[in-house]
Amino acid sequence: QIDKYLYAMRLSDETLIDIMARFRREMKNGLSRDFNPTAAVKMLPTFVRSIPDGSEKGDFIALDLGGSYFRILRVKVSHEKKQTVQMESEIYNTPEDIMHGSGTRLFDHVAECLGDFMEKQQIKDKKLPVGFTFSFPCRQSKLDEGILITWTKRFKASGVEGADVVRLLNRAIKKRGDYDADIMAVVNDTVGTMMTCGFDDQRCEVGLIIGTGTNACYMEEMRHIDLVEGDEGRMCINTEWGAFGDDGSLEDIRTEFDREIDRGSLNPGKQLFEKMVSGLYMGELVRLILVKMAKEGLLFEGRITPELLTKGKFETKHVSAIEKSKEGLNKAKEILTRLGVEPSHEDCIAVQHVCTIVSFRSANLVASTLGAILNQLRDNKGVGRLRTTVGVDGSLYKMHPQYARRLHKTTRRLVPDSEVRFLLSESGSGKGAAMVTAVAYRLSEQHRLIDETLAEFKLTHEQLLQVKKRMRAEMEAGLKKKTHETAKVKMLPTFVRSTPDGTENGDFLALDLGGTNFRVLLVKIRSGKRRTVEMHNKIYAIPIEVMQGTGEELFDHIVTCISDFLDYMGIKGARLPLGFTFSFPCKQTSLDAGILLNWTKGFKATDCEGEDVVYLLREGIKRREEFDLDVVAVVNDTVGTMMTCAYEDPNCEIGLIVGTGSNACYMEEMRNIEMVDGEQGRMCVNTEWGAFGDNGCLDDIRTVYDKAVDDYSLNAGKQRYEKMISGMYLGEIVRNILIDFTKRGFLFRGQISETLKTRHIFETKFLSQIERLALLQVRTILQQLGLNSTCDDSIIVKTVCGAVSRRAAQLCGAGMAAVVDKIRENRGLEHLEITVGVDGTLYKLHPHFSRIMHQTVKDLAPNCDVTFLLSEDGSGKGAALITAVGCRLRDAEQ
Repeated sequence: QIDKYLYAMRLSDETLIDIMARFRREMKNGLSRDFNPTAAVKMLPTFVRSIPDGSEKGDFIALDLGGSYFRILRVKVSHEKKQTVQMESEIYNTPEDIMHGSGTRLFDHVAECLGDFMEKQQIKDKKLPVGFTFSFPCRQSKLDEGILITWTKRFKASGVEGADVVRLLNRAIKKRGDYDADIMAVVNDTVGTMMTCGFDDQRCEVGLIIGTGTNACYMEEMRHIDLVEGDEGRMCINTEWGAFGDDGSLEDIRTEFDREIDRGSLNPGKQLFEKMVSGLYMGELVRLILVKMAKEGLLFEGRITPELLTKGKFETKHVSAIEKSKEGLNKAKEILTRLGVEPSHEDCIAVQHVCTIVSFRSANLVASTLGAILNQLRDNKGVGRLRTTVGVDGSLYKMHPQYARRLHKTTRRLVPDSEVRFLLSESGSGKGAAMVTAVAYRLSEQHRLIDETLAEFKLTHEQLLQVKKRMRAEMEAGLKKKTHETAKVKMLPTFVRSTPDGTENGDFLALDLGGTNFRVLLVKIRSGKRRTVEMHNKIYAIPIEVMQGTGEELFDHIVTCISDFLDYMGIKGARLPLGFTFSFPCKQTSLDAGILLNWTKGFKATDCEGEDVVYLLREGIKRREEFDLDVVAVVNDTVGTMMTCAYEDPNCEIGLIVGTGSNACYMEEMRNIEMVDGEQGRMCVNTEWGAFGDNGCLDDIRTVYDKAVDDYSLNAGKQRYEKMISGMYLGEIVRNILIDFTKRGFLFRGQISETLKTRHIFETKFLSQIERLALLQVRTILQQLGLNSTCDDSIIVKTVCGAVSRRAAQLCGAGMAAVVDKIRENRGLEHLEITVGVDGTLYKLHPHFSRIMHQTVKDLAPNCDVTFLLSEDGSGKGAALITAVGCRLRDAEQ
């Protein structure tokens, strides 16, 4: 008879499998970016990325708010021989008026209880890390925030929904002012349960609560979680499955009693699944059924008492008592008698049967939603059989005599291909919250130390102004006769006295020597209405034995290449004017004479240093006796860059190179260049600014990593500014930081790979790539370098690259600010508009370098309006233009 009456509550396996499929769809919707806003099952990311790994240690406090009572624990995790956990806890009562009052009062109450607890533990003076178990649906964008979406169960405090509970609690603690607490993690009780059980069983990856409310969480693959950046590893998802059905997807199995319960609840229309399942509603469901049956004369001979009609008089604990196998019927008699319905023996049997149907339905429904999670885990792992552990907590699961057994049995029937171990969480979710906090504490300590280290790379506006000021002072020293000898920034005169004016015309040869390749170019410059520059070039390799042989061999090789090019172009007969781009420090005494001060960049040819390179070239041409050339100019590549851009934009009077190395040149007033006679007009000065700081004037901003890079370089103690800015060294700085971080256990699980020990492995192009790419691609780059990195590692590497390249751009900007301000003051202008011609791989390829450098110049030289123009082939076209200008001025003199 009762079975017929409650047939809608008896769910067949077919129905349960259908519900399992529905819930799986709901999970998918909740995880997807597009469907999450409208999904009933919210699938909230918790930012808990792993279960305890056994390395956690420390002294923590855990707060647990959300169930039938409020609990505070102190959890000490220590490592003697094995990891041990010591716990002490206090239970505090949360009165009804506080649960339904204002949010301020609720959090004042929590803060007061916490103060009392710390008093008892005598730890008010300590700032212990706190984990906050808060068993309500919260949105998180990080571990230490929880924005309450909606109250559930018995809670309804005003002004909390939509607010961050960590901020509310912190405010309440601050207001008291008698202790300090560091809330590091907000944890849902399901997550706490999973972590508590995960401490004892590493296989635990699902947390399940069946108590006052119901919910579950599990470890999901990051690649399926649209709402969080990154595809690496896993994250615990709080399903908030109590809201399953809020969109109408369970209407076909909800009964009139479920609808009635919902209408009388604090939150009608919400948490519909929870209202069919959890302990807060089960007793009430049974009461509503008994009332209806009595009204229809099926029970108590139709007697209905005021008690039976009172909401909340029949509790879930009564259901548990009545279903006990031995004394159940006696308990039924006792409970029903208290309700004044004078039950017969048949009534007691009938009531017991009603209780069984209601609680069994609950276990069956939970088995089907849990089954959906288990299937998801199995598919994620791509295995035939899943072996896993479910951590469980909650008063209904623990207290009801048959509940756990029924749940296990149905689950195993619905997902036969999973081996599931159910583990009861002995210590509630408190220990788990402490574990999450321990992990968070370890990470936040690590972040603090990382930030502290990288803070040395963050230069303040004041520091950058200092750099600008010192660069200016060093430039002055290089220009003055009496300090030039000892000056580090050499300020070499180039004898280039003018930028192109557009009348340049003719055919010119250019040579470009500055690296492992050597170029010969024919440049045809045409003036007139439509100015054109046509270029032909050929590249020749310079073998290492020539780079490091004798000077005669080097110049013979160069002349052989020129001879080949003239044949190739069919122009051997003409005596063409030639410009020689020679990208090494030279002291020039005229436009066509340059004395090599010292080789750099791997060149070591003998008998060249201290010699005039134009003389060496002319001698080589004479030895060959095949052709003659008119060598008009020796050109530094920086000057070539300036000239190329000046041909496009007459306002360009500065050249800058930021590539493998770094250097700058600019048009200086002759009156300031004491090393060259004459007061009239201007001349381009090659600053050779890479050597800025070689006298120690930058030591206050150089880090241990800069010193390490310098110590191991080919020219220790030299070019210190260049070593903080240019492409050849940035990767090395990064590599040194990464080694240090790995040694300190922040990276790559503390394992230093052979790759990481290899100098220059971290090329600067990797910096450009890493800063441009998403984390997953950063991982791929690191893997190519033999560095097996996690998602967190990739974030740290990206941060390090950013800090190093940002400082480089700012230092470069500070140097440039010194140059433009000097030009402005030279010309006695309030405001200067000027263009800088730029070249170099770092400037061209790095995603942020140019932007940060421009901004720095703007900040440090506010009275200058500086435009940056990318140079096209400064060392080829630029050399030809200098030659052309040289010829023009020479002809004018004659």
